[in-house]
Amino acid sequence: MSVDAILLAGGRASRVDGATKPLFEVNGTTLLRAAADAVRAHGAQRIIVASPVLDADLDVEWVREDPPFGGPVAAIGAALTRVAAEEVFVLACDLPTVRAAVGLLPDELASDVDGACLDDGRRQWLIGRYRSAALRAAASGLPDGGRDASMRALLGGLRVRAIEADAALTRDIDTWDDLRVARGGAMTDSRTLPPEALNDWSAALAERFGLAEGDIPISLILDLARDVANGVARPAAPLSAFVAGLVAGRAGGSSTDTEAAVAAVVEMARGWKND
Repeated sequence: MSVDAILLAGGRASRVDGATKPLFEVNGTTLLRAAADAVRAHGAQRIIVASPVLDADLDVEWVREDPPFGGPVAAIGAALTRVAAEEVFVLACDLPTVRAAVGLLPDELASDVDGACLDDGRRQWLIGRYRSAALRAAASGLPDGGRDASMRALLGGLRVRAIEADAALTRDIDTWDDLRVARGGAMTDSRTLPPEALNDWSAALAERFGLAEGDIPISLILDLARDVANGVARPAAPLSAFVAGLVAGRAGGSSTDTEAAVAAVVEMARGWKND
């Protein structure tokens, strides 16, 4: 069975101040090269990187969604135009454990599925192997070339086998702390915490509106935004945060009310089917 690979390396990386995450070095090589080596070791014949050219010496093809920064679904759609094989790896280039993670994926998909991806309690769509034809069909049905669409919108209607994996194997690099840990250092904050600027902005908001410390649960809100962005679409994240705050306020506005409202929104997002 022939297989190609799509590597996603063109995101904004806002939580690392816009740095080029795929060029972060871990264990003596960049995350981009490690991803390319991992899929090539498992049979990838053609590797398409959805990104500006980051490494001219790398034996890959480069492609970019139009307009740029349209999200992973738009990038996958652009890269699919170069895929010739029957199956294709789809992989984000921010995974320090990429070789072991790719090693859990099947060498060939079973006849009754359209794909397979790792699952650490949540579907890790961007550590997967899929039928190229199924991806093309799913992508063709999305508006605006898949711009700002969620991975669930692309893959939710396909028969995708979940492969159980430890969360340590799927932990990507989102923050400077994540990079420090991947390089063998200690984490200074919870990986769900935002950049320091958010703490400063939160404190300024609290002072302006007479809020008490703890009235703005930053980590909880960011987790909600992440789950909604992954399960529904990125533009739905701020809308959902607003609705959760509105619901919590009408219920009384306590921290318990906020947690309950956020949990309800997250539950909806995780079960959302974008038909």
